Formats: sequence, C-alpha cells, structure tokens
Amino acid sequence: MSRPVARRPLLAVGAALAASLALAACSNDNPLEQPSDDDATSGSGGETLVVGSQAYYSNEIIAEIYAQALENAGYDVDRQFSIGQRDAYMPEIVSGAIDLFPEYTGNLLEFLEPEPTATSPEDVYAALQEALPEGLAALAMAEATDQDTYTVLASFAEENGLTTIADLADVEGPLTIGAAPEFEQRPYGPAAAAEVYGVDLEFSATGPTTLEALQAGEIQVADIYSADPAFDTGEIVALEDPENLILSSNVVPIASADVAEDIAAVIDPISAALTTEELVGLNAQSTVEQRSTADIASEWLEANGLL
Repeated sequence: MSRPVARRPLLAVGAALAASLALAACSNDNPLEQPSDDDATSGSGGETLVVGSQAYYSNEIIAEIYAQALENAGYDVDRQFSIGQRDAYMPEIVSGAIDLFPEYTGNLLEFLEPEPTATSPEDVYAALQEALPEGLAALAMAEATDQDTYTVLASFAEENGLTTIADLADVEGPLTIGAAPEFEQRPYGPAAAAEVYGVDLEFSATGPTTLEALQAGEIQVADIYSADPAFDTGEIVALEDPENLILSSNVVPIASADVAEDIAAVIDPISAALTTEELVGLNAQSTVEQRSTADIASEWLEANGLL
C-alpha cells in the first residue's frame, strides 16, 4: 500500500480517547464561544474559524482549499495543520477548538465504530452521521475518495479485458496481490474477494514497496490508495468494485454544529466539485511538481469558479 505512515490509522475508540472526548464535550473552555476584543471581525459573523488537517499532504491541500474559500467569503481563518492522527485531533474537534476538518467517511466511521457493516458510499455516509459525537456535523461528502483499491497495471487490464474486480476471476494463471501485511486480514482482503467475486489471489506483504512491486511485475494486483499520485501517470488503473467489497471512504468536511449551517454554502460547492481524478491531480502537483499547498489550492478554486 502506497501512503505515508501517519496516514489515517484504523483505531478503535479506546478508554483513554473516550475519556478525553467526554471531558471535551463537558468543557466550557472553548475559546470560540467568547471571542475576545482582539478577534478580527469578518463579513460572515465576526468570528475566526479554525481549520485543521492531518499530517498528510493530501489532507492539508483539502484543508487549505476550505480555508481559502472561507476567507474569500469574509471569514477570518486560523490554520491548524499537520496535527497528526485521529486520537490527537478528534478531541480538539469535539471540544470546539477546531471548527472544520477534512475527513474520510469510511475511515472515520471505523474509528468511531469498529467493524462497521456499511460499505457503500451512501450507507457509510449515513452511518457516519449517526456515529458522530454530539456537536459535530458532516457536511456534503465529495465524490473524491482516498481508499483501498484493487489496482493493476493499465497494460495488464487492457490485455485481459479487466474493468472490475470480478474480471480477475477470468485471468489464466496465478495472481498475487501485494499490500501492507494487515491487508490480508481486512474485511476486504483476499479471502473476501474470493467470497464476493470468486477471485483466487495469493497474498504478498509488499508494504511500502507495493507500487514498485506492481510496476516490476512481481505482483499482478496491488492495494493502492485511490488518490495516490501514481494514478496521474495513467500507468495503473483501479478496478471497479460494484459490490462495494471495499469500505468506501469519501472526502467529507466535519464541522462544529455551531457553524455548520453557516459555512455549508461555502464548503458544499467544494465537495460537489472535488472528484477522485482531481484529487489525484492535486496530490501529483504536491509530490511530483513540488508546488506549495497555497498555490495548489488557489489555482483549483479559481479553475472551478469558487474563488
């Protein structure tokens, strides 16, 4: 699987986190509830909105897009980026210290409710809305995803007429899928693919070298996240998953309920415009072209008529 180590862990809500969330929910120390005289006033309510992000370049790009759009709408924005993992930033979101955060439906749902039964985009989004702690709201989710995929070389797909995961069952000869070691035991791993799609796959724990192993022909299928910049090259293609074997993980803005209704008019159009293909392109600008997050965000907003 090709992604940063700090990226979106699959964590249960343990006792320590539950305690911190409870304390945050009961706290009256939210600095946004009583803005000081030093707070800059905005044209949309006179408050400063705090936008956060994970310590992950793709997530930070989305957060910067939110921030610039809010500033364009007249809000003052305090950027709190590269916070880290969910056990670090979720208590801050629940407490009201962070007003807006780009998240991923399936992964956040797994964090809040281990072993969820929903897998399709709509069902996962609905389940997430139910699972969110009190005081938080999920704004409109984007079509863009950043999730596991069953990916093959584009040339291999063309040679074997592959469009969906099910098509792998018709390929002659042994097939090996490479991924991080834990992928083998995931609910959407090789055993599940055999059950749902009738695909027989050997497993190879390729870890951070998964993409390289696929390119070298050492494996035929790879678990590559759908927003990986490698998709921008056209060399690889993610197979469609019509049965929703893989837990859907769409980009979704998580907002404080106190501001959600007010900022929806600014943030929802961003979600409506953000596709997986565009997110891949944004990520490639960051990792390949080494462009700044601010420039990537402003250019995308302008191109989509949102700035």
